[in-house]
Amino acid sequence: MPVFFVCAGLLGLLAVSLTIGVGHLRMQKKIYLGDGGDPEMLSAIRAHGNFMEYVPLCLALIYFASDYYGYWPVAIASLVLLISRVLHAGGLLGFIPLGRTIGAAGTTIVLAAASATCVYAGFTLKQF
Repeated sequence: MPVFFVCAGLLGLLAVSLTIGVGHLRMQKKIYLGDGGDPEMLSAIRAHGNFMEYVPLCLALIYFASDYYGYWPVAIASLVLLISRVLHAGGLLGFIPLGRTIGAAGTTIVLAAASATCVYAGFTLKQF
C-alpha cells in the first residue's frame, strides 16, 4: 500500500502544479474567465480539468480494490495512473510528443481495470 500513498501524494502535487499553471497563465495573459480564445490557455485549462475529472475516481477505485487484491495490483495500477497523468498533462501542454494519447490510454485502462476489479470483488464478497 505504500506505493499507492506515494503515487496519490505525487498526483496531488501534480494537481497543485496544474492549478498554479492555470493561475499563472491567467495573470500573464490577463484572462480572468474562460480561455479568452487563447489556445495556450485552453490547453492549460483542459490539462487541469481532465486531471480533475479522472484522477479522483481512479484513486478511489484503486483504493477500494486494495482490500481484495493486495499489494502488487494496487502498486502497478497506482504507478500506471501516475505515469499516465504526467504523460497526458505533458502532452496537452506541448512538452511530451504523443503524451496526451498514451496518457489518456493508460488512464482509461486503469479506470476500466479498477472498475472491473471492484465489480468482481462486489460479486464475490462474503457477508458476515
